[in-house]
Amino acid sequence: MSLHEYFGPQPTPRVELPDPLPLLRSLTRGVLEVLAGIREVDQLARWFSEDAYRTLVTRANLSARARSARGMAPARPSFDILSIRTSEPADGVVEAVVVVAGPGRTRAVAVRLEGLDRRWRATSLAIL
Repeated sequence: MSLHEYFGPQPTPRVELPDPLPLLRSLTRGVLEVLAGIREVDQLARWFSEDAYRTLVTRANLSARARSARGMAPARPSFDILSIRTSEPADGVVEAVVVVAGPGRTRAVAVRLEGLDRRWRATSLAIL
């Protein structure tokens, strides 16, 4: 085992991790608020892997530019979480789809959580 592997993030088995549903709800709400411009993306950094975080930052910047081009001010999004479906394809991994209904449309948020260092971290997130 190299030093990088030893000191890097350590996988955590499922039995040592909390219920992922509260985190899935919070992450979904937080991400939608970031994209709406009312929450700073930095507030979610600890829950994302580096790659997933960079992707979220890019998406948030694009949303801010689009709002600016249309002359729209940031506004709190109004939505309800309709359902959360999860599967566990491997020990310490949860893949979920969170269905969210807003006033204009219904969206799906796909999230992959991995147990690292005794907590869940989102390693992938897509809003469909």
